[in-house]
Amino acid sequence: MTDRWRIDELAHETGCTVDTIRYYQRQGLLPPGEREGRHRIYGAEHVRRLRRIKELQARRFSIAAIHALVSGDGERLDGVFADEGESLRLTLDELLERSGATTELAAQLEEAGILRDPMDFGRTAYDGDDLEMLRGMARLVGLGMPMRSLSVLGQIYAEGIEATQRRVVGVFVDGGDVEWEPGELDALRRAAARDSKTLLPAMRRLVDYTHHRTIQRLTLDAVQRGTFPDPDAVDPDATEELAITEAP
Repeated sequence: MTDRWRIDELAHETGCTVDTIRYYQRQGLLPPGEREGRHRIYGAEHVRRLRRIKELQARRFSIAAIHALVSGDGERLDGVFADEGESLRLTLDELLERSGATTELAAQLEEAGILRDPMDFGRTAYDGDDLEMLRGMARLVGLGMPMRSLSVLGQIYAEGIEATQRRVVGVFVDGGDVEWEPGELDALRRAAARDSKTLLPAMRRLVDYTHHRTIQRLTLDAVQRGTFPDPDAVDPDATEELAITEAP
């Protein structure tokens, strides 16, 4: 079995067109072949790279994100971008229709920094994670939670998580706040690179656990101090009056 192809043969082997291969080369996604006489010869690594590019395109990654994921150590980061809900590919209109959210709610969540353009994550479509988040927000609105309060809560989370995750990423990038022993940080980076698909799920479990336990602890503290609202003590007439006052 040959592992040497001219560009037309490479196109046939990978199911791409010659023009597509040349486009990938112009974008820096595919290295040039070796010059032999009048032709360039491509090898097994080019086939592997082209199949990888097609797979990432099928997952709706942008060209910029694909460039990062197929260049150098970027290929080791695939686990970081393997979101649990990525099997869905949705436009904004499809996202709104399936979630039951209004355009106004989506706009407020975008302004708060919660619902982000997929391009911010190197993608070209919304996915299942976006759908579940927006569906949950629509349910809260349906329960009577004003959209402006969701917007404020979203902004609090967005700003707080951004600052926190910058510190977390910093641990892997330059050591962050950790006092490392000689060689420890390099060892961590190598371990994370070897098994990147374990990294994000494990980190998400830590975030989910810490978030849930913190809410439980703070809620219990508020109840014990008598500052948490008691639904049985709410005056239904006052609630109705408030609803009428807030009605457009």
